[in-house]
Amino acid sequence: VQLQACGGGLVQAGGSLRLSCAASSRYAFSRLSMGWFRQAPGKEREFVAALAWDGLSTYVTDSVKGRFAISRDNTEKKVYLQMNNLKPEDTAVYYCAADEGWSGARMRYPGPYDYWGQGTLVTVSS
Repeated sequence: VQLQACGGGLVQAGGSLRLSCAASSRYAFSRLSMGWFRQAPGKEREFVAALAWDGLSTYVTDSVKGRFAISRDNTEKKVYLQMNNLKPEDTAVYYCAADEGWSGARMRYPGPYDYWGQGTLVTVSS
């Protein structure tokens, strides 16, 4: 599975961006659970959001609840991260990741994910 994330850029605080992650593989995208992580300069990679392969389970980290939303389009083989009301502390490289299954609460950690994209930079200016 290859993942290609895009949609990052420079935005002012309060603005919005939508990240997308396209998957290409022989493995059925509809069977992949997807996640977004981010890594700010000098910090460890942290979980942002995850969406189960069947769309029935979602995790979103507390710091972005009510502002970010994860969704997927199995026909397009894409997962999205809609980011609204962005704050300077959201500045980071955002990575998408895929898991061949669903590991419940463990999806909030990097371990269960089998594949990672290259990252896209989001910069939020104050």
